[in-house]
Amino acid sequence: MRRNSKGFSLIELLIVVAIILIIAAIAIPNLLRSRIAANQASAVGSLRTYNTAEVTYASTYNSGYTATMGYLGPPASGSMPTSTAAGLVDNVLSGGSSTAMGAVKSGYSFTYSPGPVVGGRIDTYQFWADPVTRGTTGTNSYYTDQSGVIRQNSNNTQASSADSPLAG
Repeated sequence: MRRNSKGFSLIELLIVVAIILIIAAIAIPNLLRSRIAANQASAVGSLRTYNTAEVTYASTYNSGYTATMGYLGPPASGSMPTSTAAGLVDNVLSGGSSTAMGAVKSGYSFTYSPGPVVGGRIDTYQFWADPVTRGTTGTNSYYTDQSGVIRQNSNNTQASSADSPLAG
C-alpha cells in the first residue's frame, strides 16, 4: 500500500542544503578578494586625491604644503575656504578636524606627515595608506610624497619611498 505524502523527505532537504553550502564555499572567497581589490583601488585613488589637493593648496596659498591633513578639509557651512579649511577634500579624507593627521576610508587607514618648516614653508610631505585589518580589508600598503609617485609594499610592512612604484 502506498501513502500519498506531500512535502520533501529528509534526504532531499539534506541534498539541497549540501548544494547551497558548496556554492557558498565557492562564492565567498571570490567576494572577499573582490572587496580587497576594491578597497585597494580606493586607497590608491585617495592618495591621488591627496597629492592633487596638496599641490592645489601649495599653489593657492603660496605657503607650501599643509601642516595637517585637516587643512585640506571643507570649511564650515556657508564659509569661504581658508588656509586651515581649504575645501580640497571631503570630511572623511580630511580626518574630520583641522588638526587631524589621519583618516580611515574603505578599509584603509591614512596617515599624514608634513616635512619641516623651512623659511615659513613646508616643502615636503608624506602620506601612508595601510589596511585596517591586513588580509581582510587589504593586503598592500601604499606611500606617496611630494613627488606624486605612489609606491606599494606587499610584504606586510608599511610602504616607504624605497618601495616599487605602481605601474600606470
